[in-house]
Amino acid sequence: MRRAVTIVLTDDERSALAGLARSRTAAARLVTRARIVLAAADGVENQDIAATLGVAEGTVRMWRRRFAEERRPGIEQERPGRGRRPTKRKHWARTIVEVTLHTTPQNATHWSQRTLATHLGIDKSMVQRVWKEHKLQPHRVRTFKLSRDKRFIEKLIDVVGLYLRPPEHALVLSVDEKCQIQALDRTQPGLPLKKGRCGTMTHDYVRNGTTTLFAALEMATGKLIGTCMPRHRHQEWLKFLKLIDAQTPAELDLHLIADNYGTHKHPKVKRWLGKHPRFHMHFVPTSSSWLNMVERWFRDLTTRRIRRDSFGSVDALIRTIEA
Repeated sequence: MRRAVTIVLTDDERSALAGLARSRTAAARLVTRARIVLAAADGVENQDIAATLGVAEGTVRMWRRRFAEERRPGIEQERPGRGRRPTKRKHWARTIVEVTLHTTPQNATHWSQRTLATHLGIDKSMVQRVWKEHKLQPHRVRTFKLSRDKRFIEKLIDVVGLYLRPPEHALVLSVDEKCQIQALDRTQPGLPLKKGRCGTMTHDYVRNGTTTLFAALEMATGKLIGTCMPRHRHQEWLKFLKLIDAQTPAELDLHLIADNYGTHKHPKVKRWLGKHPRFHMHFVPTSSSWLNMVERWFRDLTTRRIRRDSFGSVDALIRTIEA
């Protein structure tokens, strides 16, 4: 008469298996295996375990034996399946990868699962599996921009040096303007967020004007100096520099990190800076806005406060930004 393998658990093993058996997030197969082993350790017969858990008696014997031989790794680590090998997919995999990488369909920029499957005369699920296996995602693309500034390294070191080791008796300010912020008002009220449904907003809108936000982020404390103006010419930039001059301690030098926008280098701006020697301009390399920390704050302002709101006027938009 065949006798079931005896299971004796340590305290640590019983605690771990009990946690797995109660888990609501672990895979169902692992929960079942843990319950089999716990029941076996409590002296329950295989046929009774099978009846209680709704599995075959052979399944109970297998996991009972495997735990006795390998302990927890034996039930937690998966083994290669014994099913039929995907010979057809293996035959087509090279062709699918080659066509995906080196060709494009007629009248399209990239292949989809269905168009490639139709082109090759195979099932689209095979295309999906091969793409997943080779980590191919033709429908996705990432944007990039490399700076061609000939003084890139020099400017990079200058700006990062200000962030990491700012000069003594000075303030480092990340400055920029966020241009043409639109006061958009949705044409109809949206529905609020509720369980099972996201909030809604109309795809169309009414434009109620624009404003430009000038901002200076003080890197040491996070303090923000900002103002909104209708335009962003050199005249407005000069007004903003004077605002910075008025709102910072007069005894401190000011190191301003800015981009290469034309108004920042206008002759009248340069003349004003020449008369105010405590201002020191540091320009990031071209196409390197990621070096200017105030840009990060502009992004947060847009995503958290502006993009999904409605504004009936420019004044309402400005009040929201200032708040």
